[in-house]
Amino acid sequence: MTNRVALRTGIAAVALVALAGGVVAADDVTAERLLNSNSETDAGNWLSVHRSYDSNRYSPLKEITAENVGGLKLAFAVPLGGTEPSSFGVGGMEATPLAKDGFLYITDPWGTPYKIDVSSGKAGKIVWMCDTGIDKDASSPLLLASRGLALSGSNVIAVLNDGRVIACDDETGDVVWDQQIASEPGEGFSNAPLAIKDKIIVGQSYGDWATRGWIAALDAKTGDEVWRFYTVPEPGQPGSETWKCEEAGNPDCWKTGGAAAWVTGSYDPDSNTVFWGTGNPVPMYDPEYRPGDNLYSNSSIALDFDTGKLKWYHQYTPGDYMDYDEVGVQLLMNTKVNGEDRKVLAHFGRNGMFYTLDRTNGSFINATQYVDKLTWTKGIDPKTGLPVEYDPSKSLQVYANGAPRRDGATAEACPNIQGGVNFFPTAYDPTTGIAYGAGIEGCSDVSTKEVATEDVHPGGIFTGGAAAANGVQTGSVFAFDVATGKQVAKINTPFPNYAGVLLTPGLVWTGQLDGTFAAYDSKSLEEKYSINLGTAFEAPAIAYTVNGKQYIAIAGGGVGIASFGHPELESKQAANMLYVFSL
Repeated sequence: MTNRVALRTGIAAVALVALAGGVVAADDVTAERLLNSNSETDAGNWLSVHRSYDSNRYSPLKEITAENVGGLKLAFAVPLGGTEPSSFGVGGMEATPLAKDGFLYITDPWGTPYKIDVSSGKAGKIVWMCDTGIDKDASSPLLLASRGLALSGSNVIAVLNDGRVIACDDETGDVVWDQQIASEPGEGFSNAPLAIKDKIIVGQSYGDWATRGWIAALDAKTGDEVWRFYTVPEPGQPGSETWKCEEAGNPDCWKTGGAAAWVTGSYDPDSNTVFWGTGNPVPMYDPEYRPGDNLYSNSSIALDFDTGKLKWYHQYTPGDYMDYDEVGVQLLMNTKVNGEDRKVLAHFGRNGMFYTLDRTNGSFINATQYVDKLTWTKGIDPKTGLPVEYDPSKSLQVYANGAPRRDGATAEACPNIQGGVNFFPTAYDPTTGIAYGAGIEGCSDVSTKEVATEDVHPGGIFTGGAAAANGVQTGSVFAFDVATGKQVAKINTPFPNYAGVLLTPGLVWTGQLDGTFAAYDSKSLEEKYSINLGTAFEAPAIAYTVNGKQYIAIAGGGVGIASFGHPELESKQAANMLYVFSL
């Protein structure tokens, strides 16, 4: 790892930026501000990707309500670049904007950071674009996606798909440090980094490209690596016995085992614990290549923030062959379960189940189906939290839908291999105890194809088979009471949801792939506002204020990685825009 740019000296602790409306202090985003992001002082800001360390994505701003949201108007829009090449299946705008003191920060699909002055409320003016030097290689097999930034001190932190992490100066946009953190072929980043105290936490995103997943902590001032936790253990480490590579004649199958960490995790300051979701084992459809449970794939994991050591894990689908990775948001909350105060981690699984765990030790509390059709298992064991078909004595699991093997037979996977909920952010309302999500309704047909070991190359996608949508896929928005695990509301939508949700008091916000942006009553999920802006929405909205006025911002654009049986989605162009709304 090399530091490409020497640390710049003399960076002002507080930069005064001249704006049209006067002089505004652009204060550093200190560790204290991030820790207290729910305070009244920062209620109008959105300082980290999930807004707060609990990943609740709940904003207390209440100027816009279920009663007046019908009067919402487009305040302004900002065109963004960064979809070169522009073709179906390349990727799109998946980034959560950040909001700080009259500025918005966002990345394009290549990870380029933008700082935008939105202080007037009437227009967004690009202040700077940080030059990352990314090689926009049209022939690259890697998925083109960037899910956002982190603010740390006077720096804006970005991660890139070539495996670099960079810090850009908040005032000037100049590169302060640039570190090559990923060192193996095919490794890189697509998730937003997470700034905690004096560290930046990042997750290696490209497990499906025959790499080995990991989570790393970097020194926030220099980008130097502090610790690294591999989500696929090497031989001799705890969990390595669940990779029975010798049985398959592939003794090094763990080296390309996937379990990527490609969605930003959560943090509990009371226990000093980082929580992260992990991806599927690789190859995703051929468990015969990598027999065993394949820890720590398809899991929620808890890591000590100071050392990176594993505290606990819960694996949702051992020996997965349906691509049901569990990278999705790890919601943290305190609530009563059966009358007892519990510290809970809630997670909308890609496998179609809504789970609650005790976040102090990972013990299972409850699981409830949230998709309309789920066929891969007949249920979850109430004692273990594992699928009832799971057999610990077997190297190859066979769940209720049967298992595709190398004879070419297919297995129906319901929900769709993308979920349920995939990377699409979920949310939790601490005032009501209700968690919300949005995702895909439908099924896939999964088949397996043997790949010779000598044909596996890190940096090339390694599926070990194929999956095709079984019919037209639709979507839904749903709400669950965390304390009881029961569904309290649900609506179905014509298109799969790729955007995830934002919560404000009384409202749930989300965008759709056909270009519709909508707000729903948080109790009934009745639609209260809707507008079609043409660009596909694959990113979540945020809420923020400038001079006391509330705004809603969301990025649109890109063309996704599937049409889900909707031909009209294939004709969409990748016009990347940042839209901002107000009353």
